[in-house]
Amino acid sequence: MVDKKILEHETELFVQRASSTFESEEEKSLLLALDRLMSSIPEKRKSSYGIVSVIAVFCKSINMALNGRTFEVGKLIYSNSTDFRTVSLGLGLISHVGVQEPLKVLPILADASDHKLWEVKEFVQMFVRKITKVHKTIVQEFLLELTQSENPNYRRFASESLRPVVENKWIHDEPEFSLKVLRKLFKESEEYPKVSVGNNLSDLSRKNPELILGVVKELKNLNNVNSDFIAHRACRNLVKLYPLKVMDLLEVDCYKYKKNKYYRSDFE
Repeated sequence: MVDKKILEHETELFVQRASSTFESEEEKSLLLALDRLMSSIPEKRKSSYGIVSVIAVFCKSINMALNGRTFEVGKLIYSNSTDFRTVSLGLGLISHVGVQEPLKVLPILADASDHKLWEVKEFVQMFVRKITKVHKTIVQEFLLELTQSENPNYRRFASESLRPVVENKWIHDEPEFSLKVLRKLFKESEEYPKVSVGNNLSDLSRKNPELILGVVKELKNLNNVNSDFIAHRACRNLVKLYPLKVMDLLEVDCYKYKKNKYYRSDFE
């Protein structure tokens, strides 16, 4: 992906510059480093590796070089950055500490889900995954608490952190792990967390179609307009495999999602 020599060089420069302050000049230097790392990716691979991948690789390299200062440096960058890329890099460094000290780090990641920069809200969930793999029970209990928060961004974070992608692919084999959290949001009224729950269930249906069909029935039995919305969104992939079964469960004659339309009459 990124050029290894450039990664080593930028890591060395970062460690040399790391101090007890992080101001605008330091942020500019860090952004230039990220730009250089992005530019080092071969052209034919740039479509697969973006800024998220670069930040993850850079954080891993920096963490190994900081000799126990990762949390201190990461918190400094996170708290004093104005660009989503540097904010995210700070969070990425902090997340490495979470593998050893989850309860020290999880509240900071949750706080970032309510950040003023929308890109940070989108990126932060990816930093929870490495912690979840090592501390499943601790993370699950933490996310269950967040489902009861009055802040919809925290509730969305609880769902997004459990999307079964990348490091979270193991959830396909243990779907009840995430369903225990998602069920707390089955009557969610706010749009963003509600959409996230539906998307999460749709992701799970790729490997567990029969299970999620049962969850859709469970949602419909709640007789709640928000649960109905989640049930409909959960069927985005299921309708391709079981169009009639999905329309029966949702009690509709046509399933619509974006430009796709499935009519009962086409399958009977």
